This record gives sequence, C-alpha cells and structure tokens, in this order.
Amino acid sequence: MSSAPNDPERREKILAATRELITEVGVDGISHRKVAAKAGVPLGSMTYYFQGREELLFEVFTRFSAEVSQIFDDTMAAVETREQAVDAVIRLTSEYFLADRTELVLSHELYALAAREPRYREVTHNWMAASRRALERHFDPDTARMLDALIEGLSIHRALDVGDHPNVAEDAVRRIVGK
Repeated sequence: MSSAPNDPERREKILAATRELITEVGVDGISHRKVAAKAGVPLGSMTYYFQGREELLFEVFTRFSAEVSQIFDDTMAAVETREQAVDAVIRLTSEYFLADRTELVLSHELYALAAREPRYREVTHNWMAASRRALERHFDPDTARMLDALIEGLSIHRALDVGDHPNVAEDAVRRIVGK
C-alpha cells in the first residue's frame, strides 16, 4: 500500500479551507471535522497532513505572515525615491491592508494567539521585523517603526470602527514622514 496521498493538492486544499474558516468562525471555531468538510476531503485524511489542530493553525498563520511580509517587501523594493516610498506605504495601508476583510480577520486572530502563545508571538515578531526592514530601505528605523505601528493600528480601527475614513491613512503617513 502506498503512503502517498490520493490527491496531491489535498494539503493545500486543507490549508486554504482552514484560512477561509478562520475568517468565517475564528480560531475557536476550527476543528478537523469542519476543515475536512470545507476542503471536501475525508476526515480521516486530516491527520495524514496535520497531527492536530494546533499544527494546522500554526502553519496557516506562519504562511499568512510570510505572504503579507512578501507583498510588503516586494512593494517597498519596487520604489526608488522617498516620495514613491510614501505613496507605496499609503497604498499598502489603504488599498491592501485595510481593504481586505480576510486579511484583517486573519491578522487579528493571529494577534490574539500571539498575546497568549509564545510561538505565535515569534511569528508576529518576525512579521513586524520583516515589515520594518522593508520600510528601512527608505526611512530611518524610528520612522519605519512608527509607520509599521500605524499600519497595524489602522487595521484595528478599520476592523472595529463603523465609520468610513478614507483619507486617514494618507494623512497619518504624511504626518509621520513630515510631508
């Protein structure tokens, strides 16, 4: 009997389904049974790929933070001038990080886990460090830290505030960088 999976894409389906479910029901609502149903895979195959719920969640959040870090890094690497960097931060803040509900929910679920669990705190620490390195291509370390904190803070406000404040990101970024 072969130990290879029947569906070579099953692992990715499971991870994608978990990510969707976190957005829908939060981390507390995740179970192997729900993920298997969402992914359309046999429940018994879940442990072939992930020993438990914790291993599954950790991989989803590790991948998520790496994906967001890569988007941030690619965006900041593509600009050459400080003004382009300011515009890129505004764009990232208002169009990417604040516009996508999935990203908001995943971020906040990760923050909640990081507040309690050291291994998730390390994931968020690495994510923040990567964001600051990308920003430091164009801004001094203190300004990079402030911009990173602004982006995180605005995402919290966006998730919880019922009002629409379309220019707040641009105004805040320009104030921090002095433009």
